[in-house]
Amino acid sequence: MIPAAFDYVAPTTVDDAVRALADAGEDAKVIAGGQSLMPMLRLRLAAPTALIDLTRIAELREIREDGDDLVVGAMATYYDLLRNPLVHEHALLLIEATRTVADPQIRHRGTLGGALAHADPAGDLCAPVLALEATLTAVGPAGRRTIPVAEFFVDYFTTALQPDEVLVEARIPKHTGWGARYEKFNRVAQAWSIVAAAATVEMDGTMIRQARIALTNMASVPVRARAVEEALTGQEASSDVIRAAAEHAAEGTNPISDDNADAEYRIHLAKVLTRRAVMAAAS
Repeated sequence: MIPAAFDYVAPTTVDDAVRALADAGEDAKVIAGGQSLMPMLRLRLAAPTALIDLTRIAELREIREDGDDLVVGAMATYYDLLRNPLVHEHALLLIEATRTVADPQIRHRGTLGGALAHADPAGDLCAPVLALEATLTAVGPAGRRTIPVAEFFVDYFTTALQPDEVLVEARIPKHTGWGARYEKFNRVAQAWSIVAAAATVEMDGTMIRQARIALTNMASVPVRARAVEEALTGQEASSDVIRAAAEHAAEGTNPISDDNADAEYRIHLAKVLTRRAVMAAAS
């Protein structure tokens, strides 16, 4: 199908993007990589009056260190993440998850900010960013504001971003030296996650000093598996300990039943994938 008519604006600075979004009104849409929005436009599931294209704002693609944080621009593509040595060193969990996303063509166009703002509960980047306890920065007519990632995801495809705000960066505390693994279950290659587990752990010899675990597609938003984290902290990284801790993975979740899997099967998957992810991260 052919999209409905819309105006197109391609600003080169964040301030210009905010102004363009304000001028276009509430029916405007921001487009980043476009890997989710373009199919919606073609099917006319979305019919914005204007598209504000962020691809020409070079500063939004930067990945840099800032003290104890790794700062990732919202327009950094999946490919940018995968080839950046700072991400490998300080946020390995992002690498683990990004490797599983779709195919090379999508990874060259899709962006971190686009994935977070789209907030698909089956998307593969939201849970890792939640586990890494990032802080997100948005810019609007009132200026810059920061949003803890735990408060960013509100519901299905819904975030704390205001209609006149642009997501500009994710500030991720450095997890230097932490092990990480993203375990994903899907029906066919390159498909969305039916369930996935994002795990990153800090080891002290054979002991788990800290653990951060989040689940994909186990609720309307990504969720932390805090009961698992608590059960692992300060424990020996043995298969028995990890298996027992993973039994708590589905606590506090609310999985749906659909054509891919019912809720009971998703609960089973969450436990299995969490166990596998922690075992791999700890090793």
